[in-house]
Amino acid sequence: MQQAFIGLITWRGWTPIPFTFILFWIGHTTLQAQTVQKISGRVVDRETGDPLEYVSIAIYNLPDSVLLTGVVTDEKGLFSLPSPDQNEVYLIAQFIGYDPFISDAFSGSSSLDFSEIRLGVNAAVLAEVQVTGKQIISLHRLDKQIFKADQFGNARGGSATDVLRNLPSISVNAEGEITVRGASGFVLMINGKPVQSAPATMLNQIAANAIEDIEIITTPSARYDPDGKAGIINIKTRRGALDGFFFMANLQLGLPSIEPYDNGESAKRYNGDITLNYKRDQWDISVGLDYKKDDISGRRVGYVNTYLDQILTEFPSNGERSFDRENYSGRASVIFSPNSSHSIGAGIYAGKRTQYRTADILYKNQQRTRLFTSDFQNPEYYWDQYQTHGEVFRGGEVVDQLDYFNENLRVRRGDFFLGSLDYTLNFQDSSDLKISALYERTILGGPTDNLNLAYPNILDTLQLQFNDNDNPLDGFRFQMDHTRRFNSMQWVSGYQFRFLKHPGDFIYLDRDLVSGQWIVNPEFTNRIALRRSIHSVYSQLEGSLNRISFTAGLRMEYFDRQVGLEVPDTTYILDQLNLFPSFNIQYEAGEHLRLKGGYSRRIERTTTFTLTPFPEREHSETLEQGDAELRPEFVDLAELGVVHTWGDQSVFATLYWRNTENVINRVNTIYNDTILNRIYTNAGQARALGMELGATLYPASWWRISLGGNGYKYRIKGNLFGEPVHTTSTQYSINVNNAFSISPSLSAQLSLNYLSERITAQGRDSRFYNPALSIRKTFMDKKMALSLQWINIDLGLLDSNEQRITTVRSNFFTTTNYIYEVDIITLGISYQLNQPSKKMKLLKSEFGDKEF
Repeated sequence: MQQAFIGLITWRGWTPIPFTFILFWIGHTTLQAQTVQKISGRVVDRETGDPLEYVSIAIYNLPDSVLLTGVVTDEKGLFSLPSPDQNEVYLIAQFIGYDPFISDAFSGSSSLDFSEIRLGVNAAVLAEVQVTGKQIISLHRLDKQIFKADQFGNARGGSATDVLRNLPSISVNAEGEITVRGASGFVLMINGKPVQSAPATMLNQIAANAIEDIEIITTPSARYDPDGKAGIINIKTRRGALDGFFFMANLQLGLPSIEPYDNGESAKRYNGDITLNYKRDQWDISVGLDYKKDDISGRRVGYVNTYLDQILTEFPSNGERSFDRENYSGRASVIFSPNSSHSIGAGIYAGKRTQYRTADILYKNQQRTRLFTSDFQNPEYYWDQYQTHGEVFRGGEVVDQLDYFNENLRVRRGDFFLGSLDYTLNFQDSSDLKISALYERTILGGPTDNLNLAYPNILDTLQLQFNDNDNPLDGFRFQMDHTRRFNSMQWVSGYQFRFLKHPGDFIYLDRDLVSGQWIVNPEFTNRIALRRSIHSVYSQLEGSLNRISFTAGLRMEYFDRQVGLEVPDTTYILDQLNLFPSFNIQYEAGEHLRLKGGYSRRIERTTTFTLTPFPEREHSETLEQGDAELRPEFVDLAELGVVHTWGDQSVFATLYWRNTENVINRVNTIYNDTILNRIYTNAGQARALGMELGATLYPASWWRISLGGNGYKYRIKGNLFGEPVHTTSTQYSINVNNAFSISPSLSAQLSLNYLSERITAQGRDSRFYNPALSIRKTFMDKKMALSLQWINIDLGLLDSNEQRITTVRSNFFTTTNYIYEVDIITLGISYQLNQPSKKMKLLKSEFGDKEF
């Protein structure tokens, strides 16, 4: 066996990792050995018992009420600060919308544990909320933006993707690709747990009704995985009852399609989900079941020309491109907390995913010669001629001409099972230790049938091909985190191990139309095996000083990636040791003004799909191929921002810069005169400089406007297969959401998501937009609700849910207009028993969804 080594730093032994981790642990142990007089406690909501984050804790001197020291609570509502060494002091805990807590006088020279401080909602604030219906829909924290999901009525009954469409920095294109500030690579987390998932796949499975908050973390700190060049999106699920039983059910039915698009089968849309939670004493049990049938009708209209061996080939096409999608899954979790010091949790998640992509397309191929290189026009010239005259080029001599009908069915399946264990130990000194492990087994694969028929005599078979693949995936994750609080600071350190084993068998068969036998095509038949292990340690300091809050940390990671091929018998190895520094800082410039800044270094890892070096037949005119030596992208993210609030209204602006080394692009090359090969390759360096803007405004008490916009200048500089690439473009996206409170039980929302034209490494993507309207009526003291949604509003007057993708080089031109279903109307009903108050921890995929 041959071995090809590629790497920056190759450490085959594990000695450096444990040694570094020991240094971190010694630091913690030294801190624990110190004896410090301190004041500590926990702040919770009086009614729900939920911990309150960012509560201001201040210590004042008696009798002159001089402020001595202060701190804010963490995500668990905990606080700890050194005793001020004064005779008599008192404590005030206060938070916006709550009545303050003022303690009795106590000695400031000794330790005191307040145990639990319960804050009640301010009566005046509560009355105002009940009268005006105004709620906080977004919060800006030190390292993230938090958006309340239930404020976007146009997403109810839909998926997490429908919620994300409304957020300022996020856009979704016609293919369902989600980008954050124009970058598609980001880490998806569910309740703080990272998932190695393709966002469109995972987010389309999560019911919007089950989401409480969405956190956008654009410059993540060292405690988070460094994966994702655009940062992190964290989905927080809805909460169960504080003590007792919680039940929520949702059903949604899609009305028949208004426009069938001449598809072979009509689209079917219906879904339902049930969530149960029971909490009593030390036990917290959650169960979730969901089913979703979500078909999409559509068409594609394309045109391709190639110039090869002095022959111009043109093949315009038109036909069906639709998706039949079905998902169902079950989840369960159990948390046992025998006392305040110990908590043990377990979870399982299992289900099936299936997607059928149908592409039944009529091709009109023509080849002409006597077009020598000196006579050959720019490839786009022939597209312009085709648009103008409605027919292919008429110059030169016809060499060949063929009309044929292509039936292409691509099936993608995924059966998965996941299990996890979590343990938390809380020490008396307010420090804690968390240990977690996760295992995933996913069976991926699915066949593709490619059938070419003569036209108009479709009984005559010209070509029949079949390819299939079997890709079982095993993933394991182990993590240990320790948090130590001292003075007004918090020190967090941890160790993490991740392992992935993902083999794949690919078989490609051609049908001999004479003998009727299937013949193996060796060019597309092969076996690949990916193994990847990651060891990482991190340490991070968090704290606040007067009006300044900050986090600063460093993560060190060693990873080993091995890609093995059967033909040729070769293993490609990539070993790297990398550092990922990060910091965030926030300054309270005034009561209503905050300034923010941050930096984070990230990595965008390669998937098995992008590493597969042999072609896979996507459809009649396209192959897909990866690169076994593909390098991961390394990204530097930096940002500066300002947030201003007044009353119920707010605005924010963030200037950001993103630099990407080894940027990966999917580029087209000519495979033969009628087939293009899409190859994933490192294209060089990419930079983006942009501005993100957002506002929440109330023109009237019954009308709320949520505005979001993102604009940036993007540049790619590098080399694609020997040709220099240097493209620069300015792109932007706009999200507008109007919410109308017609009555206490009736509301409506009108929204628009707009994505401008985007310049790519080889071409451009056209603008893309989707208007939507939703109406919601509640009953039974808001326990039951009926909803109507009208998405992709078009009425035959617009070009909603339609996008053209164009690629051009010196010897080919391709453009495809994807036209997906518009004017989709759905009806929904939901019921909820008991008000939510505690986050349910339902397990999500860690490895398999990204490959799916």
